[in-house]
Amino acid sequence: MTLPPILAALKKHKAGVTLITLQIALTLAIVCNAVFIIGQRIERVHRPSGLDEQNLFLIQQAYVGAPSGDDAASVEKLDAMQRGDLAALRNLPDVESVAAINSLPLLQSSWTGGVGLKPDQQHSTEHAAYYFGDEQMLKTLGLQLVAGRNFTSSEITNRGFRGVGEPPMVIITKALADKLFPNGGALGKTVYLDGLAIPSTIIGVVARMQIPAAGGWGDSFAWNSVLQPVRLDAYYTRTAVRAKPGRLDAAMREAREALFNANPMRVLENQPDIGIGIMPFSEVRARAYRADIGMAILMGVICVILLCVTGAGIVGLTSFWVGQRRKQIGIRRALGATQRDILHYFQTENLLIAGAGVVLGAILAVGLNLWLMKQFQMDRMSLLYVLVGVIALLALGQGAVFAPALRASRVSPVEATRSV
Repeated sequence: MTLPPILAALKKHKAGVTLITLQIALTLAIVCNAVFIIGQRIERVHRPSGLDEQNLFLIQQAYVGAPSGDDAASVEKLDAMQRGDLAALRNLPDVESVAAINSLPLLQSSWTGGVGLKPDQQHSTEHAAYYFGDEQMLKTLGLQLVAGRNFTSSEITNRGFRGVGEPPMVIITKALADKLFPNGGALGKTVYLDGLAIPSTIIGVVARMQIPAAGGWGDSFAWNSVLQPVRLDAYYTRTAVRAKPGRLDAAMREAREALFNANPMRVLENQPDIGIGIMPFSEVRARAYRADIGMAILMGVICVILLCVTGAGIVGLTSFWVGQRRKQIGIRRALGATQRDILHYFQTENLLIAGAGVVLGAILAVGLNLWLMKQFQMDRMSLLYVLVGVIALLALGQGAVFAPALRASRVSPVEATRSV
């Protein structure tokens, strides 16, 4: 089969060819970028937080009538109330460990700052999330200590929520240690938080601990975390609790009862919108990635619709052309063309149209990705997505054209002879 007759036939249907070529090009450009976005969202949803998430739950509560000032008397009263809660929770039969903490990975409530290597450093070396907690923070969260040691109970200090002061020691994540000290040996080194001149010595390194932000602006420092031996005192507290294996639900019920028995003057009923209540960490994770999952589903639906519309367009156009050329097909059959020749004719015709469409679509896909990078700070899309998209669109075209081409190949020569 030679191409000139096919090209000559296509020239007679310029409008239809142009429309279906543009449709294929736009489909390729949009689908490639949509699938790339879906891949990014799925990767983000499944990345590990660094915590041992099973049997872990969070308590967020507010005291009623508690002091709200940052004076020493108020802070000490709040600290006594918080230590009473921690003791009540640690005595529960289904609780393994408890830690006072200001936030958790994926909780979307961040306390961040700069980490420098010199005192009074004007521009920080790295940005990081700050976690404040006591000596049970590592055990309760299931963090893996890869170097150094944990805080001891005597090293834990307390201060008001708006209090200031840098700790003499910190534990940092390995990702942050590698960035600050690329040659290794972070243990025992000194860092300076928030551009101040107060040194903090690194006494431990944990394998991984994600920052509270689930994505977006926090992606550039997602694994940069600094753990400080500080118990924050305020009318609003957060407590991480690890239940004994398989006893999560029982521990959550016991925790609620124990806290009200210790002090009924508190707000603890589940009000997730204002950050109050008791929730398993699985719910924290689900809430953090709800938008990502929704976006991935939306993009997936858009891709399916576009591919279906493009496939339907190819089927419709080819069917229309088959109807127009029925007599021509019959004559070709009468002159000796086999069914396979007719089938290959329409498949080759579609391949030429789809080929032009995917070439234009590949250029549009790269251009659209560059625009998204500039406008929304997206990552650069791998050309592998474009290559797979090209193959998928060509396969879709061949699949869509097969049925009408098969019908065309079955046109009888007698039918053509009868109608001439």
